[in-house]
Amino acid sequence: MDLDTIRTFIMTRGIDFGTKVLAAIVLWIIGRWAINLVARLLRKVLARNERVDATLAHYLSSILAALLNLLLILAILQVFGVQTTSFAALLAGLGLAIGTAWGGLLAHFAAGVFMQVLRPFKVGDFVTAGGVTGTVKELGIFGTTIVSPDNVVNIVGNNKIFSDTISNFSATAVRRVELTAKIANGVDPVDAMKRLRAAIERIPNVVKDPAPDIEVLSFTPEGPLLCVRPYTSNDSYWQVYFDANRAIVETFRDAGYPTPETPSIIRRVN
Repeated sequence: MDLDTIRTFIMTRGIDFGTKVLAAIVLWIIGRWAINLVARLLRKVLARNERVDATLAHYLSSILAALLNLLLILAILQVFGVQTTSFAALLAGLGLAIGTAWGGLLAHFAAGVFMQVLRPFKVGDFVTAGGVTGTVKELGIFGTTIVSPDNVVNIVGNNKIFSDTISNFSATAVRRVELTAKIANGVDPVDAMKRLRAAIERIPNVVKDPAPDIEVLSFTPEGPLLCVRPYTSNDSYWQVYFDANRAIVETFRDAGYPTPETPSIIRRVN
């Protein structure tokens, strides 16, 4: 190849190609700046909304940035004269294949987005979700981390949580402690309930409104069964639970109540 041929190529094709490269670089710089600006603005707008979790804001801005970057790449290819119609069709087919293969993962993703918007619970709440009971440690876009009372970390798929019943024990100010106490036949239930109510009300962190429920729940062969239901905050639940059990034992012991005994069964032998 002689110098005249090279000079002719540069004058005819080189200038055009260089112009396209320069235009692509400028388009990439301006496009990236605009994409980052839009992503930051979206994060700021979502951050001002108290109903939108920070995790959701981050993922939404990331998804938007990824889509805009893809459009920017297609625009740059168009500058070089590359037909992007077939490329877009290829991306659509690839997306469909990935969506079919990762259907379960996408279901967890969709459920995570709905959970971030609807907010059935937040980090720090004590819940039963997806068959797991414990304190919510992290709200992920695919799974939720729950630490059970025995200090075990459980990661539950969002789709399983969202498609099942969710019990949020921290949604209200107080929570009821469910206990029972059995007294022997012959013990006055009214006297037992009076003594027990006074003992339960003295327990720290037991709220006065609503007042503890001390009533006759049912009757058994051994004697009446009393329900003992004090109310407390979720943070003090286990403290009140154990203190109430201790109060039942000490109250009945100090009152001199006999221990309920199972009636003996008399069998006749013919």
